Amino acid sequence: MHAIVIREPGGPEVLEWAEVPDPVPGSGEVLIDVVASAVNRADIMQRQGHYPPPPGAPDTPGLECSGRIAELGRGVTGWKVGDEVCALLSGGGYAEKAVAPAGQLLPVPRGVELHEAAALPEAACTVWSNVFDIAHLSPGEILLVHGGASGIGTFAIQLTTAYGARVFTTASKVKHDRLLAYGADRAIDYRTEDFAEIVASETGGYGADVVLDNMGAKYLAKNIDVLARNGRLMTIGLQGGRKAELDLSALLGKCGSVTATSLRSRPAAEKARIVTDVRENVWPLIEADKVRPVVDRAFAMQDAAEAHRYLDSGDHIGKVLLVR
Repeated sequence: MHAIVIREPGGPEVLEWAEVPDPVPGSGEVLIDVVASAVNRADIMQRQGHYPPPPGAPDTPGLECSGRIAELGRGVTGWKVGDEVCALLSGGGYAEKAVAPAGQLLPVPRGVELHEAAALPEAACTVWSNVFDIAHLSPGEILLVHGGASGIGTFAIQLTTAYGARVFTTASKVKHDRLLAYGADRAIDYRTEDFAEIVASETGGYGADVVLDNMGAKYLAKNIDVLARNGRLMTIGLQGGRKAELDLSALLGKCGSVTATSLRSRPAAEKARIVTDVRENVWPLIEADKVRPVVDRAFAMQDAAEAHRYLDSGDHIGKVLLVR
């Protein structure tokens, strides 16, 4: 089969469509004929040499895919060859075939095209596990989402709005109208506006109950500033750096918490539990048309380098797909 390989750490030009051995499903796994995958920020970090795959994961990038089951590994039940699925992966999605644990499979939701479903697993599982499972966002609470135009951002805005939260988000000005249409209460231009001041002003000084942050160090101090009492900061990315000083007195004064998570490195059993929760709690909202995959653009899988360049440009809203 063919897959994208990373010749060496570097820019998009190091991605190569090459012939590689076919993957073989082990016990409890399935082999998927891949129709589409999606480009995630983690793939770019892996390409650059900053985010190696966890032990046992394929070197081929790609943290999610959609397609049809081609083969069942030993002990797999509840699925059959030919089923249309999407899957959460630890790697290997940029390929003609991919192996996934059966516990990380999801059926393609009714009303979603098979290739579009590749936009769902990583965003749905990341948002659900952080915002609802760990941070326990409740109806009526206030969420601040950084990077609202990203795949995770657009999904978080829709999902939390559907659950009755009030949502603020940061994004470049040109993208604000789209994010408001997805349900955001207020979009904030991170280039020219102070998100902590605006959230405080528009909530009567209350702040945000939950912050979903993809920036890390750069936003740490202001994220603490914007937290409401008993607020929860969920850090899921490091686009703004890894190291910053934390003012513990500010956090103590708010009885706040800071949690950092990575979905990729979690144990398979934990990911299977998250996938089960997503199927039970998120899939019905997708099938009811209250939450939709947001796909900005699709590239041919062998043109993964161009897709990476496009994601790097920051011009996208939603997910960038790779299709076969």
